[in-house]
Amino acid sequence: MSRPSGARLVAIGILTSRIFGLVRQKAFAWFFGVSAFTDVINTAFRLPNVLQNLLGEQSLSAAFIPIYSRMVEEGKEEEARRFAGAIFGLLVAVVSLLVVLGVLLARPIVTIAAAGFLKDAALVEAGEMAVDRLELAVRAVRIVLPMTGLLVLSAWCLGILNSHRRFLLPYMAPVFWNVAIIGMLAFAAFQSGGIGAPGDAATSVLENWLFAVFWGGLLGGFLQFAVQLPAVFSLLGGFRPSLSLAAPGVRESLKMFGPALLGRGVVQLAFYVNVFLASLLAPGAPAALAFAMMLYNLPLSAFGMSVAAGELPELSRASPEAAVARVRERLGTAIRQSVFVMAPATCGYLAFGYLVTWVIYSGGAFTVEHNALVAAVLGAASLGLIAAATSRILQNTFFALRDTRTPAKIAAVRLFVGALAGAGLMVILDQYKVGDVFYKLDGSVDLRLGAVALAFGGAVGDWLELILLRRQLVQRIPGLKLPVAAMTRMFMAALVAALLLMVVWRILLPRLLAGMGVALEPGLLVTALVLLPAFAMAYLGTAYRQGWPELDYWAGRFLRRG
Repeated sequence: MSRPSGARLVAIGILTSRIFGLVRQKAFAWFFGVSAFTDVINTAFRLPNVLQNLLGEQSLSAAFIPIYSRMVEEGKEEEARRFAGAIFGLLVAVVSLLVVLGVLLARPIVTIAAAGFLKDAALVEAGEMAVDRLELAVRAVRIVLPMTGLLVLSAWCLGILNSHRRFLLPYMAPVFWNVAIIGMLAFAAFQSGGIGAPGDAATSVLENWLFAVFWGGLLGGFLQFAVQLPAVFSLLGGFRPSLSLAAPGVRESLKMFGPALLGRGVVQLAFYVNVFLASLLAPGAPAALAFAMMLYNLPLSAFGMSVAAGELPELSRASPEAAVARVRERLGTAIRQSVFVMAPATCGYLAFGYLVTWVIYSGGAFTVEHNALVAAVLGAASLGLIAAATSRILQNTFFALRDTRTPAKIAAVRLFVGALAGAGLMVILDQYKVGDVFYKLDGSVDLRLGAVALAFGGAVGDWLELILLRRQLVQRIPGLKLPVAAMTRMFMAALVAALLLMVVWRILLPRLLAGMGVALEPGLLVTALVLLPAFAMAYLGTAYRQGWPELDYWAGRFLRRG
């Protein structure tokens, strides 16, 4: 039996952790719904994550994996060990300093990044809001920051393991983070007797549950880091952390790290802009974005990013000249493998997003009005799925070519255009409640549609980034072409399947039942359990009949054609 590919192992690991992430988000939806408390969860986890995203996986992938992988490939084990130890020591020093500063400056950080929360104190005093999101977020950030430092060190472990083609463990490690959060929240709710009826819980009880989430995150961050250490120590054969800039590869890594850090900084600025803009909208907007983006990121992380992550170490093992040849050979295949999943995900979210969000989040404090808003945000965000997945592959291609500056510059353009598009549209959409747009919903529920605009702005930025990355890569590698025909074929197959099932669901089935004199309106759960598998089977059936190799790639030996 052949050894599973790196991308497939990454996909298994990420998919497993994302499933537990969905359970975590389901717990948030059950206990808090789309509310001020969920706004605090989203903001508090998002703000400190600047450390993880600036210094963590993406930056280390760009500046650490190419150099370390090359040392391992050339048999320079002692140099690789010294290089890994120096990078670890520098990370610990920088992260420790930033965590301390962040804890001390938590209030101004939250005040600037989520300025819309400043109005909460007056609203609480006037009796129009139950809690002050600013105060809760400040307290939460001081707990979450040390957790984020541990997650940065976890990304260092990921870099070591990926370079040795150990993909499964580092991408499954976040399961421990999710389990710790879910466990702490469930324990706190069980103690207060509120698991069965969270909507009836008092504000003070909800606050206790809220902070159980953050303490669980801190515990989970430690577990995610610690579970990888035995395998890392085994591969390195022991290592000594240091702050040496003279260790082999360190200066080269720092030279590559600067532009990568700038690129990630731009992406993080985009996140901060979204947090800031969402805080200016009606309460519930940050929560709706968080619930929707969890589903958006599920196929993107598990399948799109797994392809990119699996390709980077392989491309990086070659010299820059040989890497160009490998790019010509592997790029089209990697993109087709990614789009094979992103195309049905996009069409499925657009056509059946309301059903998907209901199956995942319904129950407890999560109402049909909450579901309508989250589904609308998910639909807008999903317009950029294909572009986002393809862009990640192109970004990693530049990293393998030792170019971290070009993706950084393009990320800056993406930020500006995406934020401009979202901010301009949100002013218009935030005037409308979900009950004004969606049929049969309670018009008195004050949930507004401004978050949909921010998701749409992100999709616009995704496509612009793809266009610019492609243009720059073609200049580096003349004659290089993206598999546009294959991408279009996959998207059209998914679109046709979605449209046909939409016609059956909305038009043919009701008329057939009415003609038979049957007054049957199946619930959303039953409808989802029928339509979603039918959609998947229709798309996969097309892939099987046409013999797409991407089906074999993902299905493995279970559906492999002879």
